[in-house]
Amino acid sequence: MKESAILFKNVSRVFSVRHNDIAGTVKAVDGISLDIRDGEFFSLLGPSGSGKTTSLRMIAGFDRPTSGSILLYGQDVSNLPPYERDVNTVFQDYALFPHMTVGENVAYGLMIKKVSKAERQKKADEMLDLVRLPGFADRKPAQLSGGQRQRVALARALINHPKVLLLDEPLGALDLKLRQQMQVELKSIQQRVGITFIFVTHDQEEALTMSDRIAVFNLGKIEQVGTPAEVYEHPATTFVASFVGTSNLVSGEVAKRITGSDTRFSIRPEKIRLGSMSDKIDADMVSADGVVRDVVYIGLFTRYLIELEGGGDLVVVEQNLNTTSMDVMKAKSQKVRLIWKKEHVRHVEG
Repeated sequence: MKESAILFKNVSRVFSVRHNDIAGTVKAVDGISLDIRDGEFFSLLGPSGSGKTTSLRMIAGFDRPTSGSILLYGQDVSNLPPYERDVNTVFQDYALFPHMTVGENVAYGLMIKKVSKAERQKKADEMLDLVRLPGFADRKPAQLSGGQRQRVALARALINHPKVLLLDEPLGALDLKLRQQMQVELKSIQQRVGITFIFVTHDQEEALTMSDRIAVFNLGKIEQVGTPAEVYEHPATTFVASFVGTSNLVSGEVAKRITGSDTRFSIRPEKIRLGSMSDKIDADMVSADGVVRDVVYIGLFTRYLIELEGGGDLVVVEQNLNTTSMDVMKAKSQKVRLIWKKEHVRHVEG
């Protein structure tokens, strides 16, 4: 087992608020414990207001825990100012100095440490090579694209070789295609430098694409920690099942008709096969009959909404391997049999 890079021990962060002259408190982070290992690409995933950014800010030292403690490689840093912590942060807005060149921006941390100019330039060039921006040292930030500015911000954060790099929704301002490219780049850079990356995002695809492990936040608490496959394939709670990807959540009478038990379960849309009413059901399978109420063609795949016999509905997703948009539209209003493996049924809490 690798050593802990960051350890949260029962950490809470309470903010004082005032609304219409009435004072109160908000618990942004509510007694969380978390172990982030050395060298991991670890994502804090959750919707706005879930506590993920506050947790990152407490690691950086911009906020301090109301209770509990935060350890950085075994040292309690709960009350240390940011400049005494061996971490660096990359923000969504890049925070580059517009009057400085790219090289000067990257070398800024070394300048503060009074490193010689020749050494600063050498290290800055090395960092620009790392982020695939060789030859960009003399340009100004305004001459760069959004993706290039993000790479410069990354190079600047890495030049001091921090023990932990914190990334606060750094790809949020980029368009979809560039964001997907940068996901691959970020993971590649993290593997090359070998330090711990802690990445805050509300985007499930980003977290699933890049992370070694993910902590799913909701209302100041952590609902589940696991690898991308664990969180996606084995969601621990209703919230995780619905927030990470798309999931059918079934309970009560509908669940009882399908599985024989009214216990709440989830089934991912891509695990369900769209069959005909004459299809036989094997012993290791589950089935439900219904009518195709809606069809949405999305290029790579088609999403079907099936109204089940006796009430309720399920979403089914199928890849368009051998079908066109005209083919899939013919399924609307047809009776179908939905079939999936028992092993893909996940019983969830909440």
